[in-house]
Amino acid sequence: MLKKLLFASALMFSVALVAQNDLKIAYVNTQEVISVMPEVSEMEKAVATMNENYKNELTKMQEEYNKKYSDFIAQQDSLTENIKVRRMQEVQELQQRIQNFYQVAEQDLDKKQRELFAPIQQKLSDAIKSVGAANNYTYVLDAAVFLYMGTNAVDATPQVKQKLGIK
Repeated sequence: MLKKLLFASALMFSVALVAQNDLKIAYVNTQEVISVMPEVSEMEKAVATMNENYKNELTKMQEEYNKKYSDFIAQQDSLTENIKVRRMQEVQELQQRIQNFYQVAEQDLDKKQRELFAPIQQKLSDAIKSVGAANNYTYVLDAAVFLYMGTNAVDATPQVKQKLGIK
C-alpha cells in the first residue's frame, strides 16, 4: 500500500513537472519493433534447431528407457533377486538421467535465448536513444508499459524502425 502511495505521489509530481516545463515526450511500441526485426527470426531459428536436437536426444533416451523397462518386466520372473535388483537400478538410473537431461536442456535453451536476445535488445535500445537524441525528446517511453499516452506524446515507433532499417 505504501509503495502504491509513493508511486502515485511520484507520478503526480512528474505530471506537475511536465505541465510546468516544455517537455517533448515520445513513445515506442517496442514489441511491434522487435516482432519485425530480422534478428529475431534468426534467433528463433537457432533456438528451434537447438530445441530439436535436444528433443531427438531425449527421444533416443526415452526409447532406451522403454526397452530396458519392458525387458526387465518381461524377464523379472526368471531373474535371480540380485540381477533383478541390479536391472531395476539401471532402469531407475536411466530414468534419473532423462530427468536431469530434460532440466539441463531447458536451462541451456533459456540461456541460449537470453544470450541471442541481448544484442537485439541492445540494438533496439541504441536506436531508441539515437532517435530520442536526434529529436530532442525529453523522454522516450515504452508503449507496452503505459495504458494511455496523451495527445502531446509522439509515436516514435516509425522513426525507430527507420533507424533500424525496417519497413
